[in-house]
Amino acid sequence: MMKLFTLLMLFATVTIPATGSGEEPFQLGVAHSEREQGQFFMVTVTGTHTVPELRFMDRSFRMFLQPNGSWRALLPVENLAQPGSWKLLVRQGVYEKSLTLRVIPNNRPLQQITLDTTKRALKATETELTKVKAALHTETPEQLFAGRFMRPAAGETSSLFGLKRSYNGGPAESYHKGIDISAPKGTQVISTAKGRVVLTGRVEEGFQVHGNTVIIDHGQGVTSIYMHLSAITVTEGALVEAGTVIGKVGHTGISTAPHLHWGTYLYGTSVDPELFEGYSL
Repeated sequence: MMKLFTLLMLFATVTIPATGSGEEPFQLGVAHSEREQGQFFMVTVTGTHTVPELRFMDRSFRMFLQPNGSWRALLPVENLAQPGSWKLLVRQGVYEKSLTLRVIPNNRPLQQITLDTTKRALKATETELTKVKAALHTETPEQLFAGRFMRPAAGETSSLFGLKRSYNGGPAESYHKGIDISAPKGTQVISTAKGRVVLTGRVEEGFQVHGNTVIIDHGQGVTSIYMHLSAITVTEGALVEAGTVIGKVGHTGISTAPHLHWGTYLYGTSVDPELFEGYSL
């Protein structure tokens, strides 16, 4: 799979007539004109001191100020998004620019999963669904992450992002929103990047499907999730560095064997963690 960040960024040049007069107040750059389902577009706006408005795929996205004075957004393409052409629109006052971006299929296969009777009976509680959703939608303006994102546990990837999943022969009603890293129970789990712990959820608190879970806010719409842990070693609100031990691999929640489920999210939408591992944003 082609990785996202060769970061010799080939910006698309956009020339759209502005509705105002005089020099155009901003420039719009996009690192790629085409991405697969489950990937993301990097959008940059320069030449303005006030935050631009940005819309893509019928949704508004907040842009975040960068140290060099530019504004940036990492726009997620949901794994089940409709392939085809989508309009990106940026407004700044009376000025606006747009361009067309393409989404192509990732053609991920169907994965059959067999759960034993104890796991099959587990259902997500309202508590875990509400808390996980809120934590993954965190949009702290400050960028906490820096440098390369790290693999959070030692072990082989046993399941890829984006696979459509059928449980015990049933219909494929969901897809895998991260990657699974196979490792023995008790293996250390570390934070992929610097961030703040925004959720620690435990089985005894109602986390029946996710199991023992940690969610970290890395700032500017980037969050990560670590599921099925046997132990959690951090507290909510703690600031952790990249490489900080946050828990241990386990088999809690809906899990067929000890492993770590690692997910990365942008604005609350899951994207492929392999686009982050070993790369800098």
